[in-house]
Parts: sequence; C-alpha cells; structure tokens
Amino acid sequence: MAAPTPVSSLVHSSTLVTAGVYLIIRHNLFLINNQVAYYLIVIGMITITLASIRALFETDLKKIVALSTLSQLGVIMISLGIGAYLARFFHLLSHAFFKALLFISTGAIIHNSKDYQDLRLVGGRSKSLPVINSFILISSIRLIGIPFMSAFFSKEMILEFLLIGNFNFYIYTIIRLGIFLTAAYRLRFAMFVFSRPTHNILLTFKREEDNFTILGIVFLILPASLFGF
Repeated sequence: MAAPTPVSSLVHSSTLVTAGVYLIIRHNLFLINNQVAYYLIVIGMITITLASIRALFETDLKKIVALSTLSQLGVIMISLGIGAYLARFFHLLSHAFFKALLFISTGAIIHNSKDYQDLRLVGGRSKSLPVINSFILISSIRLIGIPFMSAFFSKEMILEFLLIGNFNFYIYTIIRLGIFLTAAYRLRFAMFVFSRPTHNILLTFKREEDNFTILGIVFLILPASLFGF
C-alpha cells in the first residue's frame, strides 16, 4: 500500500503491520503446541531471509524501509515460536519507535531531494542535511544491533533462547544469516545516503532542514536507540 511518509510511519510502527503480531502476543497460550511454534519459526526464518535479500538489491528508499519492517516482523515471529515472549514484546515496542524515526528521517531526505526516492539520486546530502543524515546513521547502527543499543538486547536474548533450546542447528544458522543480511542492507543504505549521487541531477539543489521535523526526530531517537537497559 503506497502512502505518504508520515502515514507510513504510523502504519509500520503502530497499526496494521504490527496489529497481527500484537494479537498473537495476547493469545500466546495457544502457542504451547510445539507444532504451531515450529511453523512460526519456519515462517519467521523465510520472512527475515527473503526480506533482507530483497532489501539488499532495492533502490527505492521507502521500499527499503518497508522491507526492513518485514524483516523485523520475521524476527518477532521467530521469538514467538521459541517462547521468548518478553523479548518479543520489547522488540515490538523498540521497533515502533525506531520505524517511526526512520520513516520521518527518510521522508525528510525525500522532501529535500525534489521528491526523488531513488537511493542512487539522494546521496551527498551531508552538508545540506547534517542532522537528518546523523539520525540516519544512528538508526542504521541501532538496527544492526551494536552493543548497548536497544536492538542488541532483544536480538541477543532471542539468539540465546535459540542456543539454550532444543532447536535445529540449521534454524539457528539461517537466523544468523538473516541478521547478517540486515546489517548488510543497512550499511548499503547508509553508504548511499552519505556518498555522492551517481547522477548529477541533484547536485545544485539544496534546502534547509525543518526545525519541526528535527524536533520530532529528537523526541524519537532516545527510545528508539537506547531504551533497552
């Protein structure tokens, strides 16, 4: 569903996309059946792997962020299957703040780039959009799961549950591969944003940052990045 960036921020963080996951969280007693839990793990494995691979080759800014949401929902579904309910709910909450932050930052870049969404055309904005680009870098570090960022605590706990539980080694390997691919496409995203564009269509176009947008991003950056301790 195509939508303006502020609407996408709301949809991917709090409604529609995460509503089904939250419903499963509230009905977690039905997941006592090991067979159902196994299917949830398999669905999460497929989701995180395919979404990460697709994001690795995507050039549309908003589609990359949307595929990031799909990848993180795969992580949450895996934690559903292994029984890490608290880690799953915490990951859902921290992801909500993070996804709102990322969509608003991405929307600011699109708005200041003649409404282009092609990743290859919006690079080199560090001088004209220093604050926005700084938040893009912080959000990328957060999604990768660098220690002491919020994603580190939830992803580390989920991986520990996988190691402690009696799960197939191939499941653990594929999940680790999906997390590695998440780091790969986020680094690619940050690299394109900070590098010069491959076409010179935007080289002479600059616009100042909106203070109101920056205020909203500052409000989201702390819970999105550091609320894990």
